[in-house]
Amino acid sequence: AGVSFSQAMAGQDVVISAIGRGLSFKPNGLIEKTVPQILSAMKASGVRRLLFMSALGVGASYQDSPLLARILFRTLLRGIYADKLIGDDLIRRSDLDWTIVQPSQLTDGPLTGKYRFGERLTMSGMPQVSRADTAQFILRQLDDTTYRRQTVIVSQ
Repeated sequence: AGVSFSQAMAGQDVVISAIGRGLSFKPNGLIEKTVPQILSAMKASGVRRLLFMSALGVGASYQDSPLLARILFRTLLRGIYADKLIGDDLIRRSDLDWTIVQPSQLTDGPLTGKYRFGERLTMSGMPQVSRADTAQFILRQLDDTTYRRQTVIVSQ
C-alpha cells in the first residue's frame, strides 16, 4: 500500500510535479487522471503553491515554437501534448498559487545556470535545456513571485 497524495502533502508548503511518460509516445491519460488528484489533495491538505512541469509547445507556447519542433509536437507527440494540455488547463482554472513551467526538449546535460526563461522566448531549431537547469529554475520559484499564476518557458 502506497502513500496517498494527501498523506504526502500533509504539512508541506509546496507541491512540485514533474510527472510524465518519459520516452513513451502513449499518454495513457496520465496527466488527465493525475492532475485532478493532485489538485484535490492540495485543497484537502491546505497546500496553496504548485510548481508543475509541462512542456514547450503545449497550449499558447506552440505558436512561439520553431517549425521543426511544431512538426514533432503535431505528429509523434500529439497524444502526449493533448494529455498535457488537459492538465495545464485544469491547473489554470484552479484557485491555487500555480506556476506551469514549460521546458524545451530536456537533456541529461549538466547544470549550467545559463538558460533563458520568460512567458515568451525566441527560439530556433530544436531548442533544448538540461533537466538540471530546469530543476534549478523550478526551485528558484519557491520564493519568487514573478511567475505565480503564469506559464513560463525555460530553454537555453
